[in-house]
This record gives sequence, structure tokens and C-alpha cells, in this order.
Amino acid sequence: MGAEDKTLNELVEKELQKEKHKHSHRRVVKGAVAILLVVISVVTLLTVFLCPVLQISGDSMEDTLHDGDIVVAFNRGNVKAGDVVAFYYGNEILLKRVIATGGQKVNIDGEGNVYVDGQLLEEPYVSEKTLGECNIEMPYEVPEGRLFVLGDHRSVSIDSRNSAIGCIENKMVIGKIMFCVWPLPDVGFVSES
Repeated sequence: MGAEDKTLNELVEKELQKEKHKHSHRRVVKGAVAILLVVISVVTLLTVFLCPVLQISGDSMEDTLHDGDIVVAFNRGNVKAGDVVAFYYGNEILLKRVIATGGQKVNIDGEGNVYVDGQLLEEPYVSEKTLGECNIEMPYEVPEGRLFVLGDHRSVSIDSRNSAIGCIENKMVIGKIMFCVWPLPDVGFVSES
């Protein structure tokens, strides 16, 4: 074998090695992209169906939640009085606190004290009590399959006290707001009552 043949064989061998390396690299990249797409799909499904992540817009839930906070909702379990819930209202998602459920009677006096079935509610999450934007007749009986909800910042919240929103249907609830994930100083569980 001549020197030319040996050099030609070495060049061919180098080209074959480069080609193998290219195919190997492509396979690794394709595999990584496939894994990334699966992870993104799973995370998306979880956040849409099991625990939606929502950003607060507005101040109707202050001092519990603030404009811009990012929270996680869980759509498991029965909703009960004291829970903060996210629900559909038209094309929007609103957050309010459940005060009463179907069959219970709600009364709010002129000072903003809330009574459910004649019992005064202890509401440590409310910093300023007020009757607010109320245009329904009190006492009010919550229809079956519905929830009576109020914002924690009663003076600005439009909620079940107003016929514009009224009592919400249980099926409109997206989930309970369980955890605040942003901003960092507010990270933690959202208080129920």
C-alpha cells in the first residue's frame, strides 16, 4: 500500500468518524428535545387540571392576598366556609372567600358584621368591616348548589352582596387557593379563617 492510499484511507476514516459523531449528536439532541416536550406537557396538564397557577389582579382580597401575588389553586375536595376560592365569572377568574353554602342564611348588619345562621362570624382576615356594595335583601338564604362569597377587603369588593355577581354555582369553582408562591416574603399557605 502506497503513502497516497494510506493518507486517503485516513481521510476517509476521519470523515466516517465525523459523520458518526454528527448522527450521535443529533440523536442526543432529539432525545433531549423529546424529554423536554414530555415534561412541559405534563407540567401544563397538572397546572391546568390539578393545580392552576393564578396571578392576583385587584385588591378585593387584601390583606390576605395582594395585587400581583401568584397563587396555586387545588381543585380537590369539598369547598367549605372559610376557603378562599377561584371561580369563573363571565370571561374572568375571581377570587373570594366562601362565607356560606347552600341552605344557610346570611345576614350582614350596617356595621358589616356577618352572621351565618344567626351566629356572628369571627373574621380575623378582615381589617375593615363594612356593608359595602350590597343591593340584596338581608337576611339572605343561599340557594342549594351555590356559595355565598365575600372579598376580604369589603369596602372595594363586588361579591355575593351584589346581584351583579350573586351567589356562585359550585360547578364554577376552579379550586381552593391553598398556597402563595410569589412574592417571596408572602410565600406560604393562604389562611382559611
